Amino acid sequence: MIFKGGWIMVPIIIGSVAALTLVLERIYFFWTIRLDVKKFADRIFSLVQSGDIKKASEICGKTNHPLASVFQSGFEHMEEDTDEIERVMQREGNRQIIKVEKNLNLIVVVIGVEPLLGFLGTILGLIKAFMSWEKFSTSVTVIALAAVIYEAIITTAAGLIIAIPYYVIYNIFLNKVNTIAQDLNHYGDELLSVLNKTKKEKHEDKTFTKIVPIH
Repeated sequence: MIFKGGWIMVPIIIGSVAALTLVLERIYFFWTIRLDVKKFADRIFSLVQSGDIKKASEICGKTNHPLASVFQSGFEHMEEDTDEIERVMQREGNRQIIKVEKNLNLIVVVIGVEPLLGFLGTILGLIKAFMSWEKFSTSVTVIALAAVIYEAIITTAAGLIIAIPYYVIYNIFLNKVNTIAQDLNHYGDELLSVLNKTKKEKHEDKTFTKIVPIH
């Protein structure tokens, strides 16, 4: 069937192989960053509340996940004011989302182009069929004409067969990206609240010490 589809099957197959490569790369990426986000965040918040920022920062540095990178960026600017910490974390969050979305736009291109290539192959095949009909006029048989049309339709089927599963996979990836983005926003805001509370408590302790000296 591939050979009957004609030369248009070559770019269709190349596109399929390219999409498969991109999908496997994204699967590997998401596998490497798998993490129980809630458990990780709760542990970091607990360490921050107990004042062990260094330990929390070390854990984030050893954890391969976008949320860990966002937390780490916040810890690196602990001495800054809250607005600056928030801006740094937002920048890092945006950078991480770009990494998570890598190659998804190329998968969309394949999803869009594959059916178009299939339709192009079908149109070219139909043109060929009608040219044969015109050339041989009444001598052309229905069987011969049907054979040419059958070969033309193969390309459309091939394009759709490739595009449909990749469309499903793309949406799975997109849902994963959205989940990560929501986690970054939610837990990033929560970390800021914990940091603000911790810094406020330290400031109050220092003020109390100055007012009431310990003998």
